[in-house]
Amino acid sequence: MLASHADRERAVDVLRAGYGEGRLEKGEFDRRVERVYAARTVGELALLVADLPLGPVPQPAPVTAVPRTFLPQPAPRTNGKAVGAAICGVLCLPTFGLTGIPAVVLGHTARTEIRRTGEGGDGLALTGLVIGWLSTAGWALLLTLMILVGVATG
Repeated sequence: MLASHADRERAVDVLRAGYGEGRLEKGEFDRRVERVYAARTVGELALLVADLPLGPVPQPAPVTAVPRTFLPQPAPRTNGKAVGAAICGVLCLPTFGLTGIPAVVLGHTARTEIRRTGEGGDGLALTGLVIGWLSTAGWALLLTLMILVGVATG
C-alpha cells in the first residue's frame, strides 16, 4: 500500500519520540527521517519504526511527599450541644417559647465544652443562647404584665 503524507508524519512523530527518550542518536534520527520522507509504501515506514515504541512511553510521575506542615488542617468537629442549642432556639417561635430554657442551658454547656476542647460550633451555641434568652425574657415580661393587669383590674 502506498504511504500518504499523514503516514509519513506519524512515522516521524514516532522517531521524534524515540529520539526525545534517548532511544536514537542524532545521526541515526536524521538518517531515518530522510528515509521516511523517501519511503513509497507503508511497509517501508513500518520497517523504519519497528524497533521503537509507537509513541512516547509514559513515565511515572515522581511521588513527592507533602510535608505535614503544608497539609490542610481538618475542620474541627462541631459540638453536638451547640447544634442542639441552635435548633431549640429556632424552635422557640413555633413552640411558643417552650424550647427557650433548653436552648439557654445547651448554649452555655456547649460554649464551655467548646472552650475546653477546641471544637467548632461557637456561633451555633451563641445563636441558641441569644434566641433562648430573648424568648425567656419575652415570656417573663408577658407574664409579669398579665399579673400586673390582673392585680390592677381585680
